[in-house]
Amino acid sequence: MNKRTALASTILLGSFWIATPAIAENFQHLQQLMSTKECTGCDLSGSGLVRADLAGADLSGANLTRANLSRANLAGADLSGANLTGASLFGANLTGANLTGANLRGTDLREAYLVDVDFTDALVDSAYVQDAVGMPSELLSVEEVYNWGVAEAKRKNHKKAIAYFNRALSLDPEFAPAYLARAVVRAETGDTNGAIGDAEIASKLFAIENNPQAFDTSRLLVAQLQALQDPERQNQGQGGSFLRTVGAIGISILRLML
Repeated sequence: MNKRTALASTILLGSFWIATPAIAENFQHLQQLMSTKECTGCDLSGSGLVRADLAGADLSGANLTRANLSRANLAGADLSGANLTGASLFGANLTGANLTGANLRGTDLREAYLVDVDFTDALVDSAYVQDAVGMPSELLSVEEVYNWGVAEAKRKNHKKAIAYFNRALSLDPEFAPAYLARAVVRAETGDTNGAIGDAEIASKLFAIENNPQAFDTSRLLVAQLQALQDPERQNQGQGGSFLRTVGAIGISILRLML
């Protein structure tokens, strides 16, 4: 064995022995959690807890950064003060859980059940909450929900896109881009009257906001949709061409409205 190989082996073995106690400690915490459901202040970072039954568990102050808790049952669990940065709680059941003061930055909460969750003083900015059930409206931004709708519209998931635009408008009934976006999607689905109504509302709101570019866009859409209702143009086959144009450029325009 040459000196370079011997040195590399020494470094490798040294690193192994240094790292082993930390791994053992985390494993002990994991065992403690699974056997007692009580692990306050434990280091569970990076733990694999997919579909784990942790209903009513005490994880207050625990370090759960990058832990995988997808589909886990955390109903009624105490996660107050826990660090869940970058953790996955995709589809997890958090019904009635205590997340007071928890760090949820970058946490994946998509499709999670969040009914009656206590989010007092929790850090939820940059958390992924799309399709989470029971997410308090005050923790959602209208722009975020609108962008979900635009993404679904791009995928031609018209029904889901409209549902998101409806939700955005429930958060802010005067959010003009959502009306215009819903108008575009309704036009694509053949709901011309509904599209005209939404575009008309959007144009009025854009006028109030003194947004001339968006106002002109919404008025142009109204004019084109009204022309689409002209029987003569329909007989000439221009209706399908217009809808294809809306599908090609409409969503791209809407994406720039914010």
